[in-house]
Amino acid sequence: MLAIAGGKGGCGKTTTALGIASALGARGHRPLVVDADRQMPDIHHRVSVDRTPGLERLQRTGLSPLTRRSGRFPRLDVLPCGTADRSTLASALEQLRGRDRPVLVDCPAGAGPDAAVPLRRADRSVVVATPTEQSLRDAAKTAAMARELDSPPSLVVLTRSDGSAQPGDLLRCRDVVHVPEVSEPPLEARAVAVRYAAVAKRLDKRNI
Repeated sequence: MLAIAGGKGGCGKTTTALGIASALGARGHRPLVVDADRQMPDIHHRVSVDRTPGLERLQRTGLSPLTRRSGRFPRLDVLPCGTADRSTLASALEQLRGRDRPVLVDCPAGAGPDAAVPLRRADRSVVVATPTEQSLRDAAKTAAMARELDSPPSLVVLTRSDGSAQPGDLLRCRDVVHVPEVSEPPLEARAVAVRYAAVAKRLDKRNI
């Protein structure tokens, strides 16, 4: 289970979760992307599926009836947040641990209690930020919390980045992937897909 975390809303967590999952799908996996942002769920909008039912029904029905497939992203499955509260979300993520497929969790922004729920249950994390001072400071708090909760960052994804920022020391993670800013929708851009493919390759190599 891989938590896609970030310190600030709008830094590109959902795009990163879908981008990495699509790239893992191209490598022969069947990843599951879980929306754990119960306050501002977004994945169901991005893949054009219903928000409910979702995580709140997982214990009752099991996984298969709740997963969605999208024509835009044919190599992955999506599990929406639905109407899950914090306790239900925690129980659902526990149930999803140890699957024989990659599980990517789109986390709430920040370093508060809601963000701690998926980080506490994930094996590792990917920290997402933009190359601005405020975003990187917030990401450093998220990275520190991820370590405290035993889901240390495997790598950092800097979105809308020209490659000049080098936040490895600040975030205590040397492996940084720069995703360029593009004029078209990011997940439709070849330059972006290449970077997420590089992320998937690194994660695959480490068996994460």
